[in-house]
Amino acid sequence: MTETGRDTTVVIVGGGVAGLTLGNFLLGKGIGCVVLEKHSRDYVEQRQRAGALDANGVRVLNEWGLGEAVEGYSHGDSDAGVPLLIDGEERQWRVGGGDDEDEVDGAFCPQQILVRNLIRIFLRDGGDLRFGAQDVSLHDIDIDTGTEQPTVRYRDADGSTRTLTCAFVAGSDGYRGVSRTAVPDDVLTSSTYEFGYAWLSAMTQAPADPLAVLAVHSRGFAARITRGPHASRLYLQCPLTDTVEQWPDERIWNELEARFGGPVEPRGPITSRQVVPLRGVVFSPMRHGRLYLLGDAAHLISPMSAEGMSLALHDADALAKAVVRQVEKNDSTLLDSYSDTCLNHTWERQASAVRMTQTMHDSGDTTYEGEFRKQIARKNLETMLEPAAPHAS
Repeated sequence: MTETGRDTTVVIVGGGVAGLTLGNFLLGKGIGCVVLEKHSRDYVEQRQRAGALDANGVRVLNEWGLGEAVEGYSHGDSDAGVPLLIDGEERQWRVGGGDDEDEVDGAFCPQQILVRNLIRIFLRDGGDLRFGAQDVSLHDIDIDTGTEQPTVRYRDADGSTRTLTCAFVAGSDGYRGVSRTAVPDDVLTSSTYEFGYAWLSAMTQAPADPLAVLAVHSRGFAARITRGPHASRLYLQCPLTDTVEQWPDERIWNELEARFGGPVEPRGPITSRQVVPLRGVVFSPMRHGRLYLLGDAAHLISPMSAEGMSLALHDADALAKAVVRQVEKNDSTLLDSYSDTCLNHTWERQASAVRMTQTMHDSGDTTYEGEFRKQIARKNLETMLEPAAPHAS
């Protein structure tokens, strides 16, 4: 539903999880939108990122009729399904006591698979998705009322400059995108927490079996997480000062085995590696005039939480409902409260992410926080686990 005098109702800047989900939600309600993505379709569909959705994320997709985007990736209870090794000993997560037959499972769905599915559904249903949109700039976004309209300019694949007019702009182009920079510095605040350590993150062309394993060890935290049927990502806690040159393939595999407490198979060639500082970041407000930030453009969360995609879906759900309410009922209530609604949810998830990240990392290597914090973290971790099996005498 493109309003008279406008090219479309919503211009969505960024074709990642947040932007594509929002686009599908709006399209399903007959509300016109254009998605601008600076990269090629092949690049976006191959980009390897996080791979988990919590139950709420899956529920949101189902409620909007997009369950097919994660079909086949259900994994049951998000904690109980992930083995945890503590100093090489396997422990079981404590299972919640809910018996709701309608309870929704989470999903280990690699981001590139979810994005690929969201693109396919959006285009199949007639969506307007423009790849190769370079030099995007936002104009007149700070107008709340009146006849003036926001405009979005970009350069298309053949080098021509295009201009779109719209009622709203959704900034979902990630942490380094241009959308957030359109908010004046004296309006936007940034709150950041640095954990004091990093992950050596390595992609390998070898599947994960089981799909995810976490490990707490005196040498540091470690994990192996699926990224599809033929790939997995390895994570090793390391100092912030480490460089990728210090982590050749053999050292990565040997360190993973040491922290897992046994052989790790299958192995495979490591195709990429990076040192990723662990941090949490929240930008506020998430709305400025007609611009609405969502996903990584508005917040980063510790990867230990595996909440990045789920937070993106929450934002997309909130903004889609707000736009639908405005278009169908001329009611701006949800748009006006969008920032507060999403920030409240974001801070709740950040609080949980900080607790989990500190518990899992402080429980192992004492180099960072010392023995006292290790013992506290171990006690906190035990409250999340089933009692350990008694050792044979």
